[in-house]
Amino acid sequence: MFADRATIIIRSGKGGDGHVSFRREKYVPDGGPDGGDGGNGGDVIFEIDEGQNTLGDYRHKRKYKAGDGEEGGKKRCHGSNGNDVVLKVPEGTVIMDAQSGKVIADMSGENRRQVVLKGGHGGKGNQHYATPTMQVPKYAQPGQPAQELEVLLELKVIADVGLVGFPNVGKSTFLSRVTNARPKIANYHFTTLSPNLGVVDTENGGFIIADIPGLIEGASEGVGLGHEFLRHIERTRVIIHIVDAASTEGRDPVEDIYKINTELEAYNQEIASRPQVIAANKIDCIYNNEEEDPIQRLKQEFEPKGIKVYPISAVTGQGVRELLFHVKELLDACPRKSIVFEQEFFPEDALVAENLPFTVEADPEDSSVFIVEGPRIEKMLGYTNLDSEKGFAFFQKFLKEGGILEELEKAGIQDGDTVRMYGFEFDYYK
Repeated sequence: MFADRATIIIRSGKGGDGHVSFRREKYVPDGGPDGGDGGNGGDVIFEIDEGQNTLGDYRHKRKYKAGDGEEGGKKRCHGSNGNDVVLKVPEGTVIMDAQSGKVIADMSGENRRQVVLKGGHGGKGNQHYATPTMQVPKYAQPGQPAQELEVLLELKVIADVGLVGFPNVGKSTFLSRVTNARPKIANYHFTTLSPNLGVVDTENGGFIIADIPGLIEGASEGVGLGHEFLRHIERTRVIIHIVDAASTEGRDPVEDIYKINTELEAYNQEIASRPQVIAANKIDCIYNNEEEDPIQRLKQEFEPKGIKVYPISAVTGQGVRELLFHVKELLDACPRKSIVFEQEFFPEDALVAENLPFTVEADPEDSSVFIVEGPRIEKMLGYTNLDSEKGFAFFQKFLKEGGILEELEKAGIQDGDTVRMYGFEFDYYK
């Protein structure tokens, strides 16, 4: 069975707790606190593996956990960091939140490696809390907790061109004719149980083509195998619609095209509107004594709508070269930008919803500086990389939805004033 979906539970590592200890050595009268910091928890990282083409590795093991950070030690010893867990997936895998279905990461294009869950930061040891008035701090910062998330992995095949059509119309034969792919070919329905990919080489360039398992009427509603594999045409830029022009199984090729296009529209209208070309296959089985020329009928029906019809024989190769040149022209006219699914779900969003306390105060020495502190702020900064574009976007969302901007305004902040958060500073502008 082709494994193109898997639901797994991932968990980052917990940060190690800071340590409480005091330096007690002979001839060192003023030892003071020397508790070390805890280690950081391990991250959950997804990485593309060029050697994989299915999600079969995730069908039997469902839970993946990164290592926890170790507690800090005496003599300012830093606890060791937890081990990361790296999950290898095939290119084209989309990682989604299992509950909402929103995209967390799309492992394709330039995105070869992504940290999906960040481990908790280690807590600070009591050495950091010594002050002139508190010379014997008997407390340390606990490590940040781990994050756990159930995610859905879904493989969406990366190909420039998708082959669609009813079962047994010759898609697999066509693919074996024009590429180096060797799909299973037989005269029965649903021969193809997984998408087959191949590379087409023409004089004016090459492209990747995918044979999508046969669609049938009702596929978008879950009938047959088509529903399971419709997702694989989401990245294609051009669609080749193969029909049995000779009606060897008694079906009407014109009706077949309308039925398949109806299924595409029901699944995703944007996909259905992409450039399409009709490959009228099995012309070697058409005889001259037939009442009506099926090729002419297909051309009269669809070419006025801007869909070119190419009579071909996947068995003999007749007409295939002309079809491939037209497909390459359509691809050249389409945007070359690969289709990448944007991130919709940020695991850090859970921190915004968590009701931890924070304080907003004006600096007593400078009225234009406002200090924001508290467990909520500390935890957010521990999980967020403010140097990245996505991290800073989350930071802005956190300030707004967490009620922090509202509290700053209540405290009297003005445009141009400075906001300070545990070593981070930024200017406030409404």
